[in-house]
Amino acid sequence: MASSTRMPALFIGHGSPMNTLEENDFTRAWGALGRALPRPRAVLCVSAHWYIGASAVTAMRSPRTIHDFYGFTRELNEFQYPAPGDPDIASEIVEAVKPTWVGLDNDQWGLDHGTWSVLAHLYPEADVPVLQLSINALKPMDYHLNLGAQLDALRDSGVMVVASGNVVHNLRMMQRHLPDGAFDWNERFDRAVEEQLAEDPGAILQLMDHGDYDKAVPTPDHFIPLLYLAGMARAGEGALNPLVHGFAMGSLSMTCYGLGVEAARTIEAEGAATVPDRVPADQSNI
Repeated sequence: MASSTRMPALFIGHGSPMNTLEENDFTRAWGALGRALPRPRAVLCVSAHWYIGASAVTAMRSPRTIHDFYGFTRELNEFQYPAPGDPDIASEIVEAVKPTWVGLDNDQWGLDHGTWSVLAHLYPEADVPVLQLSINALKPMDYHLNLGAQLDALRDSGVMVVASGNVVHNLRMMQRHLPDGAFDWNERFDRAVEEQLAEDPGAILQLMDHGDYDKAVPTPDHFIPLLYLAGMARAGEGALNPLVHGFAMGSLSMTCYGLGVEAARTIEAEGAATVPDRVPADQSNI
């Protein structure tokens, strides 16, 4: 199905799932994006939280809301995001990336909090079809960059790609007493990523040699979603623009990027949701 409007693509630093329920600088910015951007035929989310040993796309008509975290409030655990799926668009995605193989998930996954914590603000009525693409943990990093480039054509058929993770995501080093703070290595790596995405997003993998990479990306799951946008930028527009900039709890970057998004300025944001005291941050699965 063709569309006269090429859809933008987004990378959202999602942080704590409590952002679903809170109003702060970040969630207000996400909501403003949803109101300002063209309405998509569907949203394809690449979430850090569907990190498995396979490449798959959700293909069920009514994806379930998955509460994939620990120690949070009853209200958050009861939150539902009842967006429809779309099996036909799932099949379009499978065809668009051939010869890369992506399987149809008819009944296993759904929408995890990396997806719905963001879409609750982008599309609060849950009235846009949503699909998720898994992150194949068995593949090398350049696989994800290349798959992002293959997905770029979907934007011409009304599909908005929303990648959800965090540029910097180190749960073991999180400090609740620094709600808006950032360690110096966090700021350095976040800035290096911004410069790389402005100059040559297709070469983003050279940041794996950056001196702060091991602290900023102790596990690849939250960084990989950004590679999908970098791959699209390499295939099309050629640069990623920072839309929202900020930090949380010392060791999280909340920076968000847009592709094909006109932004007058980068929003400097504060007030991201934190993690309840009763749960160790590194066991919360945020």
